[in-house]
Amino acid sequence: MPFQAVVLWTDWLVYLLVLVIVATTAYVRSQEHLRAPWRRVAQSASGMIGLVVLLVFVVAGLLDSVHFRPRLAMSDPNAKVAYAVEVLSVLDLVLEPLRTRREKTYSAPLATHLYAKEMIELPGGGQAREFPRLKYGGAQLKDPERDWAGDVVRRALGGAAGGAVVWLLLGLLAVMAAARAGSARFSLVWKRVWSGGTEVPWNAILLTLLVFCALGGATIALAAQYHVLGTDKVGQDVLYQVLKSIRTALVIGTLTTLVMLPFAIALGIAAGYFGGWVDDAIQYAYTTLNSIPGVLLIAAAVLMMQVYIDGHPELYPTAAQRADLRLLFLCIILGVTSWTGLCRLLRGEALKLKELEYIQAAHAFGVRHHRIITRHILPNVMYIVLITVVMEFSGLVLAEAVLSYVGVGVDPSMNSFGTMINNARLEMAREPMVWWSLAAAFVFMVTLVLAANLFADSVRDAFDPRVRMINPLTAKKRRREGLASHEA
Repeated sequence: MPFQAVVLWTDWLVYLLVLVIVATTAYVRSQEHLRAPWRRVAQSASGMIGLVVLLVFVVAGLLDSVHFRPRLAMSDPNAKVAYAVEVLSVLDLVLEPLRTRREKTYSAPLATHLYAKEMIELPGGGQAREFPRLKYGGAQLKDPERDWAGDVVRRALGGAAGGAVVWLLLGLLAVMAAARAGSARFSLVWKRVWSGGTEVPWNAILLTLLVFCALGGATIALAAQYHVLGTDKVGQDVLYQVLKSIRTALVIGTLTTLVMLPFAIALGIAAGYFGGWVDDAIQYAYTTLNSIPGVLLIAAAVLMMQVYIDGHPELYPTAAQRADLRLLFLCIILGVTSWTGLCRLLRGEALKLKELEYIQAAHAFGVRHHRIITRHILPNVMYIVLITVVMEFSGLVLAEAVLSYVGVGVDPSMNSFGTMINNARLEMAREPMVWWSLAAAFVFMVTLVLAANLFADSVRDAFDPRVRMINPLTAKKRRREGLASHEA
């Protein structure tokens, strides 16, 4: 085989999470009372915009979660098959030009020369301090000063136009499918989509996709000949780094939740439902945990794991496996230290629910505790769990950035937003200042967190029973009906 499959620990958990999401989606589709709140989520324009952005990031993260070791080329056909030590992913294959085209050192976004002057040999035999030409960035230009601006504009506009054509084809296919499903005319459905006459805000979804397709097309066209976001100290493409950092942020935000939920749900419901010494013990446990500075606890645990990895190198033959184990352990530590907030919320809700009449009736009929908890308590607190999980995602992404910035986050060899920000500290202090690594990490991280917050707000509004979310189309229809009845 031309490659050897490698499945990291976090890969297994990512695959498990995808299966859980698929199974949950299938179950929700079969239950009308569960579909209703998700329909309200789908009616939110901001929520759907956030979901589209999140899905783009998720696709990049999933491509980066399929790992392998490529086969080494051997001069002797009878030699034993050997595989490279470096572990790559499908995303690395997609970004092969960005990964392999390395410059000597720093270069600004879309630049054709290095960012610092060096002594170069002149054609006549002399020497001078000049900005050397890049090996790959703008190498096709014979006269960069004259041709650079026109080439960049032409490539950007051509790529954006190509992305717009792809978007138009996708939009036409979606509208044709909707028209066929609803047995309606294509022109009528198209008009309803762009006038906002659909229950799901397809106009907002399509406009978001248009922005992504245009930006993606322009970026692909420019990345073929330039470093769109510049290069770092060792000449690696910054765009490649930020795209590889997406998986780390998603893993921190999702796998930490898998660790946190069992503690929070089990202990929170037990404390509120049973009360007494059980409540006192659980309260004492999370109060004690909250009294320990979280950063110090995480730092101590990560350093202990690093000492173990360094002492057993035979267990982790590749750098990717060592970095992945540290990432997994960081998710576990963050989950163990972040379950207390949700536990408090569930305890308060369970205290309220156990006093309701149907719970008291279940006790009077001799129903067992575990059945009351699973049939009556747990379903009625799941909206709190869902809202908290979605809203905690952005906080965990930011937590990774802070921890990596102070040096106790992911392995330095692993791409992450926090590692990029940490490396940018010295770059911002040099002269001339190297700003693009920090700016790229900041923009991508803010986009991810903002999309997660928009989606979290719509989920909260749809599932929180204290908030009533009304579809604008339904409200407009009701106003028309009210005016008609009043006139009659």
